[in-house]
Amino acid sequence: MTEVKSAEAPAPPAAVPDELTPGRARWHGLRPYLPLVALVVAAILPYSTLHLPGIFEGPLNSPGTLQLLAICLVFGGLAAGYDLLFGRTGMLSFGHALYFAAGVYGTDILVTKAGLPLWQAGVLTVIGGTTLAALLGAVALRTVGIAFAMVTLAFAQVGAILVARDFGGLTGGEEGLPLDVSGLPSALVGVTNTVNLYWLALAYLAIVVLVVHRVSGSPTGRVLAGLRDDERRIGVLGLDPYRFKLVAFTLAGGLASAGGVVYVLIVGGASPHITSSELTLSLLVMVVLGGPGTRWGPVLGGVLYMYLDHRLTAFGSSEAVNSLPAFLSHPLSQPLFVLGTVFILAVYFFPGGLASLRSRLAPLLTAIRRSR
Repeated sequence: MTEVKSAEAPAPPAAVPDELTPGRARWHGLRPYLPLVALVVAAILPYSTLHLPGIFEGPLNSPGTLQLLAICLVFGGLAAGYDLLFGRTGMLSFGHALYFAAGVYGTDILVTKAGLPLWQAGVLTVIGGTTLAALLGAVALRTVGIAFAMVTLAFAQVGAILVARDFGGLTGGEEGLPLDVSGLPSALVGVTNTVNLYWLALAYLAIVVLVVHRVSGSPTGRVLAGLRDDERRIGVLGLDPYRFKLVAFTLAGGLASAGGVVYVLIVGGASPHITSSELTLSLLVMVVLGGPGTRWGPVLGGVLYMYLDHRLTAFGSSEAVNSLPAFLSHPLSQPLFVLGTVFILAVYFFPGGLASLRSRLAPLLTAIRRSR
């Protein structure tokens, strides 16, 4: 009998790694320099007179646009610092706004009430905010899971109550506390110097991203990632999870306090709304929107969220919205409604956040490239 052999399908060609493709190899070689390029572009942005109607109210170098961008940069740094807790360590804190508020009110009180120079007030505030995070974290981290979230929320509520009741006559109560600009350097005072505040906010964002990236790539960062995935395994290895979580909690609180120092200079005072738990929830939305545990996702989420939060107020009162039927104009005039809709759509279509956009669009881009 003759043996009949079935026809064998030809094996598909082996995929060529991107690093070995000439065009893509050049791209992979340039990728490490992209953050530096983005930093340079952001630094020279105030020299541009480009006007983008509908996106910004004035040219890029106008004081109003630069102030908006500065606020967006600060909250991009805040989201990156909060991601050190939530995305990289797996700790859900509802009280992160407390340390940001400590930076805002601490700087304002020391400059306005105590008459200290800005650099002294800033240093003391960051040290105080970091110490506060260490002390409260030492207590809160005795609990885990939802209990930890509730303890951090309780601490934040205590801070909000003290601010609202004008504790010691220092916070100004519900009216807030305007910043005494007479004790500030002249380079940070006045509408014409808004560009300097923008550069200060950009420097803060760069420092936070650098710190978080270095920590994440260090042995401590790998332990934090292990705590996020399986805390018991870290304990089995002989490491103390409590100490590592306290380091992450303290560092995140210190970075938030530094952000408060920059923020109070940009807005020119402190107001009680920054002590509310809603701010922490906003930080959580920023991180989820951008992509938790990624390098640039929380930054993009923070910048985009704050931009929409500010611009949607003007959009809701525009003639285009007012001319719509009532069943459309009423919800569209509410910024939170539009923000919530954007967040739901982003989470539904991009569960990994904005950081996963490239990987999710890669099959589509590959199909388009092959069709050519």
